Amino acid sequence: MGEIYDDMEGFAAALPPMRALAGLDLGTVTLGVAVSDVFLSVATPLETIKRRKFTVDAEVLLKITTARDIGGLVLGLPLNMDGSEGPRVQSTRAFARNLARLTELPIVFWDERLSTVAAERALLAADTSRKRRAEVIDHVAAGFILQGALDRIRHIKAET
Repeated sequence: MGEIYDDMEGFAAALPPMRALAGLDLGTVTLGVAVSDVFLSVATPLETIKRRKFTVDAEVLLKITTARDIGGLVLGLPLNMDGSEGPRVQSTRAFARNLARLTELPIVFWDERLSTVAAERALLAADTSRKRRAEVIDHVAAGFILQGALDRIRHIKAET
C-alpha cells in the first residue's frame, strides 16, 4: 500500500532515485495526467482520461505509471480560494486513499488553486482554439500542478 503525504518534505524523502513523477488533475468528468523527466526538473502534459468509475480510472492510471516507470504521484488538491476544504477536496482525498490501496507509489497533495487559471492563460497566449483548449486544459493543468511540486522538491533538495 502506498503512503499518502500531506507534506512535500516527507514525500521527497520517500521518492526512489531516477524515477519520474506523475501529476494528476482530478476533475469530476476527466483526469488530467502530466509526467516529469527522471531528473524531476520538467513537467510535460501527457493526456486527459475520460473518467468512468474508480476501478476503470485506476486501471488506466496504473498502466501509465507502469509503462513510464513512475516513482510517485502528485495529486492536485482543489482547495477553495480562501484555503478551506470543500466537497471536491474530500472526493480527491478519497480517490487518493483508494488508489493507495492499489499501488506502492507514494502520493502527495499539491495545492492546485491556480493551476487551471495558469493553464488557461498559457493556452490563450498560444492562441489555442476554444475547442482545443477544452480538449487539453486538464492535462495542461496537471502539468502546472506537477511543475509546482517539482520546483518545491528541487528547493527541498537544495536545502539538504
